[in-house]
Amino acid sequence: MENRYSDLGDGTFINPVLYTDYSDPDVIRVGEDYYMVASSFCNTPGLPILRSKDLVNWKMVGYGLENIPYDRYKKPAHGCGVWAPSIRYYDGEFVIFFPMPDEGIFVTKAKKPEGPWSEPVAIYEGKGYIDPCPFIDDDGKAYMVNAYAKSRIGFKSVLAITELSRDLTAMIGETVKVFDGNENDQQTIEGPKLYKRNGWYYIFAPAGGVKQGWQTVLRSKNIYGPYEYRIVMEQKDTDVNGPHQGAWVDTPDGRDFFLHFQDVYAAGRIVHVQPLKWINDWPVIGTAKEGETCGKPVSRMDKPVCVNTGIFAPDAGDDFDLDTIGLQWQWNANHESDWAKPSAVESCIYLKSVPAEKSISDQPNLFLQKWPMPEFTVKTKLDLSGIKEGDEAGIVNMGVSYGALSVLLKNGRCDLRAISGEQTFSNEKATANDLVTEIDEDIFPEGMAKEIYFKYSVTRVTSDEINAEGKYKFPVPKEIVTLSYGFDGLNYKPALTFNAKAGRWVGVKCGLYIRNVDGAEGGNLRCEYFLFE
Repeated sequence: MENRYSDLGDGTFINPVLYTDYSDPDVIRVGEDYYMVASSFCNTPGLPILRSKDLVNWKMVGYGLENIPYDRYKKPAHGCGVWAPSIRYYDGEFVIFFPMPDEGIFVTKAKKPEGPWSEPVAIYEGKGYIDPCPFIDDDGKAYMVNAYAKSRIGFKSVLAITELSRDLTAMIGETVKVFDGNENDQQTIEGPKLYKRNGWYYIFAPAGGVKQGWQTVLRSKNIYGPYEYRIVMEQKDTDVNGPHQGAWVDTPDGRDFFLHFQDVYAAGRIVHVQPLKWINDWPVIGTAKEGETCGKPVSRMDKPVCVNTGIFAPDAGDDFDLDTIGLQWQWNANHESDWAKPSAVESCIYLKSVPAEKSISDQPNLFLQKWPMPEFTVKTKLDLSGIKEGDEAGIVNMGVSYGALSVLLKNGRCDLRAISGEQTFSNEKATANDLVTEIDEDIFPEGMAKEIYFKYSVTRVTSDEINAEGKYKFPVPKEIVTLSYGFDGLNYKPALTFNAKAGRWVGVKCGLYIRNVDGAEGGNLRCEYFLFE
């Protein structure tokens, strides 16, 4: 599995540490453990939480949010929902701040990262506030730094600080603008994280745009400024475009590192770890020559923490040998508890049919996983004996370009068909129309077992396309998705091929679904495995 694991087993690792879409990562250290939280947008459960001992090998431990507040998220709201969060640990309690650009800023707390997490509390209700990060000063006063979304509030590139109540559940001070990137060369500055070191307040924040930007750091002796700034990492002669927002963490022995994401188009926003050193109370991230104040990303280096925990990555695939749903799975919108029923005894999972939406991209019960590497194949075995009239069940690809290969039970016959389409966005709302192609009619003659195998393949091909925006140029990767079917688990026939395109701010996901095109109460889909190769 190419690029599945970052740890090389010899005390070194290669970036990225996660070739998986963990967008807008924030990381903290608690004792000898590191915890990461990431954006989840309209997918649920939301706010994925990962744990590591060495910043290289990561495992999912839970989610901070079961479903998203507000009824609108019962249907997919692509690009909306839970944006860039931050995680902190205060007074024996984990705290996550997360923004919803149409609804406000929310806080949830837990004694353990696995949960249970408290019901989210809105400390700001309204549009446009994004990327919040809490901070408690030496005198016990609490603050929040945030950015703004132009699409909701009419402006961007501004960072602000507001005093909070000590329990972090209310804004008690006036919001003060502390930096305006529109007034200099730091347009699109966002994703701020607030820290303090040696009497200096630091705001780490990317600027210049997700794919073509850089890392900026602000500092001041007063929390409200004025702040001076410096670019501390950019792409330079590497292939790591944009190096975008992330977090500064230290090790138990006092060394410093920075985690950030890189946008690689269809595969989403993958996570890198960089060394960080302090020179004259300014951070330099990545590797830099003597006298340079701005570093560049590193591709291979020693592990930040030498601890033998094994080589691993977040789970991908599933053989359904547990009575609980694996943490690798998310839904396309808010979900109901009875949509999936795993059975360890049968080593399978049952997915419940729900009424069909106009477009498969708007189907809330798509059962999805992130891409775990640049190229791969997934194979799955489906038992259709539990489907009912009007049910359509199969394998699905979810991105701006989407596709599915499925079996439809209609008028007593099982017909195989391919579904494809592409979302368009206007005023932050997605619309799409499905194109349906009939593949084969009546694929299960009377008396045959209703079992079918599907294969989902991702192949990266050479592309001459170059993104020439901004200061640096970088190649645009191109991935081809192919959906195939078979009846013996060995031989497959390709049925649908298309170019993968990332979702709205998220990477492409793959998975399973069942829906009833007649809007009736349908049956269920039984899946025996969903395995990556």
